[in-house]
Amino acid sequence: MLIRNERKDVKYVMFTREQIAARTRELGAELSKKYAGKTPLMICVLRGAAFFFTDLCREMNTLMEIDFIACSSYFGNTKSTGTVQLVKDSTVDMSGRDVVIVEDIIDSGLTLDYLVKIFKTRNPASVTTVTLLDKDVDKPNRFHVDYYGFKIPDEFVVGYGLDYADYYRNLPYIGVLKEECYK
Repeated sequence: MLIRNERKDVKYVMFTREQIAARTRELGAELSKKYAGKTPLMICVLRGAAFFFTDLCREMNTLMEIDFIACSSYFGNTKSTGTVQLVKDSTVDMSGRDVVIVEDIIDSGLTLDYLVKIFKTRNPASVTTVTLLDKDVDKPNRFHVDYYGFKIPDEFVVGYGLDYADYYRNLPYIGVLKEECYK
């Protein structure tokens, strides 16, 4: 069994637990205002967004319903393969609902673009996208998210739900993983 030393594997901390909490509160307030008097369907893209999703929902001051989906486009790599696989779909009827998709990170935006297209065929009232991290990468036809926590440079980050090969998700901060850990 491979044992990882999280403290030695992280090159530097990009966002502390406190910074993440503060920005999540701000996003929760923005979404609460947008959905005041409504009951949005909050959908978490597992597994990476689970930590952010939970904290974001707690910061929202509105009645909501939650559901979980699972997608993959990385398949154990550090870059997207260009193919999205829907592993677990939503079981909730989206007709006439305000759907909010919550993701951990956007690189190319391939996964969110795929999900928005699928969900729009289910006749929702609206589809809104939220991500904790938006990688600052220049790609043609890149998906633009509605709400984001932080813009980040094109570095491989872990922690607060983000992983490499299912390690590091439990870190209370977001840090840049040293290249020797995944090369």
